[in-house]
Amino acid sequence: MNRIERPATLRSAADLVANPAEQPVLERVAQRYAVAVTTHLADLIDTNDPDDPIARQFVPSPHELNAGPGERGDPIGDDTHAPVPGIVHRYPDRVLLKLVHVCAVYCRFCFRREMVGPGKDNALSDEAYRGAIDYIRGRAEIWEVILTGGDPLMLSPRRLKEIMADLAAIDHVKIIRIHTRLPVADPQRITPALVDALRVQGAATWVALHANHPRELSTEVRAACARLVDAGIPLVSQSVLLRGVNDDAATLEALMRAFVETRIKPYYLHHGDLAPGTAHLRTTLAHGQELIRALRGRVSGLCQPDYVLDIPGGYGKAPAGPQYISAEDSVEQDHAAGAQTRYRVIDYCGEAHLYPPAGE
Repeated sequence: MNRIERPATLRSAADLVANPAEQPVLERVAQRYAVAVTTHLADLIDTNDPDDPIARQFVPSPHELNAGPGERGDPIGDDTHAPVPGIVHRYPDRVLLKLVHVCAVYCRFCFRREMVGPGKDNALSDEAYRGAIDYIRGRAEIWEVILTGGDPLMLSPRRLKEIMADLAAIDHVKIIRIHTRLPVADPQRITPALVDALRVQGAATWVALHANHPRELSTEVRAACARLVDAGIPLVSQSVLLRGVNDDAATLEALMRAFVETRIKPYYLHHGDLAPGTAHLRTTLAHGQELIRALRGRVSGLCQPDYVLDIPGGYGKAPAGPQYISAEDSVEQDHAAGAQTRYRVIDYCGEAHLYPPAGE
């Protein structure tokens, strides 16, 4: 894999660091948080744009050394729900299986930035892996296993095939979901051998692809995704709402349309987590809600993601989108069922309507 891993190299390769005086500070950032950009993604960057949305996701910033209010090393509380190494069991019917702690690229907003990259444990030990599989096997309520990390597709096809077979052999595991950035970061890595490794008898494989800007879905990336979809592996999307990257209605519209055109169903739009040093990339919840309301009137239902907030401390995801329906104070009589509450409903243009309509 060809990638750029140091701030100084970023500057010499693509002139991505606008101010050379920042170089010593960026080296400090790189000592704390992993830095890597694949050459495929670096080639998508417009080096004439100091605010390029691709660069903003991967090029380190001095702001990363500033911890904001409420930021924490484990912002969504993985450790709170880790019964054995490698497992996060937050919801009854599904678990995360964190196989590796390396990625093809390191996003500047990553909620696991304290846990991934060089100097961290690269992968589960054999003993920890067996313990994780035993944990899943011993709990019949686990219907879905989500492979994450790090990026699980960094593993070799041979190792992935072994893991998929181990999980599919557990009778109550029916869904294996893989969270990855690799098709976007290095589409040539989505080889026939890797695709074959993900197909397994006994469980359905789903892939959740992470992309945040329509430019990331290049021709090569769309071809890589087609290799998965054509093999019978459905894809859904995950994106993070990021200041200066996709926090306007036109960009979100283009991103969601690009997903659907690539046969990827938009799934989650995450509000930025409270990871340390990421405040400069987070929007407000109010702005996110405005964008979701705008998206509702601009694109097909196929293009609508769920806007969600991971509650700090490990309490899970909550829908964060705008409220369209609220109860009115007035109550009307319903001839069949007695008293009935009237509701105020907001349409995609922001206009209010009563339900049932007045006089009915």
